[in-house]
Amino acid sequence: MRIVNLNPSSDIGASAWFVEIDGHRILLDAGTHPKRGGLRSLPQYGLVKDESLDAIAISHCHHDHVGSLPMALRHFPEARVFMSELSYFLVERVLHNSVNVMMRQREELGISEYPLYTHREVDDLAHLFQGCKYNREIPWATQHKPHAGFPPPTLEFYDAGHALGSAGIMVRGSKQTFFYTGDVCFQDQTILKGARFEDIAADVLLLETTRGNRDVPQDLTRESEVERLVEAIHTVTDQKGAILIPVFALGRTQEILAQLALLMHSEKLRKQPVYIGGLGRVFTEIYDLEAHRAHRQHTNLMLTEALNLIVLDRKKLEKIKLSGGRLFVLTAGMMSEKTAAHDLAVRMIGDEKQAIFFVGYADPETPGGRLKAANHGETFHFSDSAGDLTRRCRIEDFDLTAHANRDELVDFVGRVSPRTVLLGHGDDDSRQWVEEQIRARFPKIKVFQPGPGESLKV
Repeated sequence: MRIVNLNPSSDIGASAWFVEIDGHRILLDAGTHPKRGGLRSLPQYGLVKDESLDAIAISHCHHDHVGSLPMALRHFPEARVFMSELSYFLVERVLHNSVNVMMRQREELGISEYPLYTHREVDDLAHLFQGCKYNREIPWATQHKPHAGFPPPTLEFYDAGHALGSAGIMVRGSKQTFFYTGDVCFQDQTILKGARFEDIAADVLLLETTRGNRDVPQDLTRESEVERLVEAIHTVTDQKGAILIPVFALGRTQEILAQLALLMHSEKLRKQPVYIGGLGRVFTEIYDLEAHRAHRQHTNLMLTEALNLIVLDRKKLEKIKLSGGRLFVLTAGMMSEKTAAHDLAVRMIGDEKQAIFFVGYADPETPGGRLKAANHGETFHFSDSAGDLTRRCRIEDFDLTAHANRDELVDFVGRVSPRTVLLGHGDDDSRQWVEEQIRARFPKIKVFQPGPGESLKV
């Protein structure tokens, strides 16, 4: 088995793994790097440009895992594309939104390489996409290329509990098995239930390590964090401020909306409108429409019916009053420039009545990450467009993550009991902590951290 890490950097970037097994080749994920623009955001497809590829398998529809799929298909036009059934209902909308964002960034940020692909290209490629049910083994290799008489390898998607459609991917060859966790959440969230990775056994395990640098207190629970969120909202409402919760459009938006709906229904929060972005509204409707297919809690909770959702366009956002405990659940989660969350934050950061509540990961080098790190009264560089700002608003960080905690990841390694573990999708300190723990607890397991462009034979 040969594995090539095509991520262009060592951090959480453009996820893409090239795997060869029994003479057949598959690409696991085709992402874009969230902190890079233009061609620099792409995986290193050039490293494998002279190799044939049978298939591409997508773990889920966040941009760092699927955002460069059309570019991958330029390199490998004969490859079939597999994903979970639920991701199939999302992928075209995600890619079309990427085109819209790139076109806007070409004008606003002067990135002349954008768009990297077009709406028409997405439409022309859609027939290659195949949705697969969870827990069904399917062949993916080209049938006319037998390898030493072995049957073609297979893949199988397992519910990863991270976002709608997220999946761990099992690749089975004639003699070896390879399991890729993708982004995984083992605990139940508000809507989605935790990963169904029971009875996973594999020779090689590719493990995400996003939260490897974050210790979680034993007494911390999702329920206690929700109670803290309720108290914080009441405090801001009493001082006649507003609350911004920056979120990713797919997954985080719907989880937070579901939590707010349940809190309003139980009268722990007063019923009021919730202001959201247009893309968040689109994915929320898909969550409602596909509720019967998803492994979720509150199956009858339709978010678009349970909440008074108001979509904010840019003009409304500029004029709306920041008072009365108004709730804004806006993209993007890391407050990237030219987004609703970024622009609203610029208005709120210097006002002591306002509050910004984080509910997920924010890279330290993004506006959101810099804001989280700023002390009250500190002047810091928020973004190139906003410049330096002085933080006077209230900042809170609630642990309502959609990623597995680091101890859960190490425990999972023990359950899988692979010969080899590859670590990815985490910053250097995250991967290092996970490696040290695996070596200490399971000394017979080999652990590798493939660097950008590095190829391994296992």
